[in-house]
Amino acid sequence: MKSMGVGAASPFKDQLHSLTRKLLPWTIYAIFPLAIFRLYFYPLQLPQSSTDQLPSTSSIAITSSASPTHISSSKEQERADDTPCDYTIGKWVHDKSGPLYNGTTCGAIKDGQNCISHGRPDLDYLHWRWKPKKCGLPRFEPNTFLQLISNKHIAFVGDSMARNQLESLLCMLATASVPNLVYRDSEENKFRRWNFPSRNANLSVYWSPFLVKGVEKSQQEPNYNKLYLDRVDERWASELDHIDMIVFSIGHWFLHPAVYFEGDSVLGCHYCPGLNHTEIGFYDVLRKSLRTTLKTITERRGSKSNGNGIDVIVTTFSPSHFEGDWDKAGACPKKEPYNESEKQLEGMNAEMRKIEVEEVEAAQENAKQFAGYRVEALDVTKLSLMRPDGHPGPYMHPFPFAYGVAERVQNDCVHWCLPGPVDTWNEILLQVLKKWEGPSKRGE
Repeated sequence: MKSMGVGAASPFKDQLHSLTRKLLPWTIYAIFPLAIFRLYFYPLQLPQSSTDQLPSTSSIAITSSASPTHISSSKEQERADDTPCDYTIGKWVHDKSGPLYNGTTCGAIKDGQNCISHGRPDLDYLHWRWKPKKCGLPRFEPNTFLQLISNKHIAFVGDSMARNQLESLLCMLATASVPNLVYRDSEENKFRRWNFPSRNANLSVYWSPFLVKGVEKSQQEPNYNKLYLDRVDERWASELDHIDMIVFSIGHWFLHPAVYFEGDSVLGCHYCPGLNHTEIGFYDVLRKSLRTTLKTITERRGSKSNGNGIDVIVTTFSPSHFEGDWDKAGACPKKEPYNESEKQLEGMNAEMRKIEVEEVEAAQENAKQFAGYRVEALDVTKLSLMRPDGHPGPYMHPFPFAYGVAERVQNDCVHWCLPGPVDTWNEILLQVLKKWEGPSKRGE
């Protein structure tokens, strides 16, 4: 009986093992999807106490180092929080998204800079963004900018580059709120003002190519400018009490022939054949003009103790890109940005920028003794130097080659197409304003 029981059970065990081997893989295949489903919709609850929490492996967004709740995922991140972004070092990278506006959606564009409407066929110049080497440059936020200038008057003062930057800013802001032109002079739109009623913000432009008092050359006068280096141009300075932030942009007009005065005495001149004056060049003259300008602002606004401060921005020199005669086709023919190895900041461009930065640094030291007086350089020289493709060139006029290539073709290789690289200046300007509204607010 016993041997019979054992002999009878052996075939059964063999069948059971055989069935198990067959069903086991299919069981695993059935359970695995169910397990994935369970974990996806009902994840395991990890410990939440401060002592049991798992360390983060992803980088945390940069915030102000003054925030007591800021947590950095690395020591490098902590150091980055304390270091201001250096927007001067970087490169232009291709960007599919393109600009905020175009030549048909913004009515503030000067006709000569409306490259799209004038038929420029290559539009790749619209698809580049400046990428700083060690930080990010966010896209322009028109609503944020308008919020920061609410109930304020922002004045752009200088030559046509100041106007170029202003018109870029107007177009970018107009994508969020349409401005009203509330003042315009009869002198070729050299003095204008816009109001954004949604924020009661005012933007103005003042034509003053030297910042100091100047008499510009004309057909009736001798063929040179006159500059009075010890006094500012009152066409803008007389309104300092009604300005909250002033953006200066000068440089190119100092290259023109000129006679320089201090008081009633002639100091010398630049390129003045036939006149019995000492040739002194224009670098020192640019320095004197900026110094007089910043000193005057300090005297008129920095010394006030009523809290009515002023912010001053100096946009550094914007290089031109002429590669041939200004009246010949192909004067600025490039179709894409330079890379770092192709173009270096040197010569006149470097010297003009150096003077402006040095005078700003001196003014910053002087401003420390006054509450509510802030000075900053908007250093755009290098990033602008890298964009030979951003100028109107022959498209400063509508469809210049509609009837073929003429013998003489006027080119603009100084100003910037709108939209174009100059929009980046205002992206950086917004970051300056946001920095000022951070931990180091005026008066603190």
